[in-house]
Amino acid sequence: MRPFGLCPLGALLLAGCSGSVPLPAKALELNRTGVEALARGDLETADARFSLALEYSPRFVDALTNQGLVELQRGNFARAEQLFSRARRLNPDVAQPHHALGVLRERERRPDLASEHYHEALRVDPGFSPARSNLARLLFAARLFEDALVQFKRLVEVAPEQPLGHAGLAETLIRLGRIPEAEAVVTSALERLAGAPELQILEARTRIRHGDYEGAVQILTPLARGRDDTAVAALGWLATAELARGRARHAVGAAQRALALDAQDPVATYALGRALLELADPAAETWLKRASVLAPSKN
Repeated sequence: MRPFGLCPLGALLLAGCSGSVPLPAKALELNRTGVEALARGDLETADARFSLALEYSPRFVDALTNQGLVELQRGNFARAEQLFSRARRLNPDVAQPHHALGVLRERERRPDLASEHYHEALRVDPGFSPARSNLARLLFAARLFEDALVQFKRLVEVAPEQPLGHAGLAETLIRLGRIPEAEAVVTSALERLAGAPELQILEARTRIRHGDYEGAVQILTPLARGRDDTAVAALGWLATAELARGRARHAVGAAQRALALDAQDPVATYALGRALLELADPAAETWLKRASVLAPSKN
């Protein structure tokens, strides 16, 4: 199951002035064009522009935070922390430095500390959706589903245009055994966000639960043609649908394609094990044991 990932750095980028002190127009312009460079992956240009913006105004919180994001992208965690922490000290009433520290802690594999920073970002700005999204995801990963449910509900309210909020809410309801509510969330979200692949995959899963395997295959097949996370998830559930309609060899093929992209995908691992069992393949036991460790959701 992979409905949501780390909020992209682009959601953290600050293009304007988040402080109360008037800033030189040139500093604002350099920060804005630095954001553009960072968004397209040009770290050197972005760094140069943020540095120059800080020469014009050393207390420019936005530029400090953005420069920290450059260092985070480079893997310079200590330097990134210095910049984020300084930005937070200069203006603790801006959400982005708190959230950026949370992202940093996640990169350091410290979800406990990351959650604290996300909570702090939301204390400053309850409508800051990147922090809400990442906090909800961490709660879900920790199997704190009731807490995750609260955060996903709030995320949907503050950012109804984000498919991942609806997908996360539906996934959490599924884990809580509240299947009809999850299906209602997906149906409602698809009315607004019909092209969202996360929601299309959830719709296919609904069809699998209700025995409409052909309908699920029709939804999943176009989504399975890429090489990204969407394709991995689509292939895993495509294998599940093929297995359910008695086409074990097709299920093996779909599962193997998913695992070639992500060897740790739990749904594809389980589907492969079940399909091989149907085919009396002795490798089935190995795959099913591996699936039990990965603990896939079968809903």
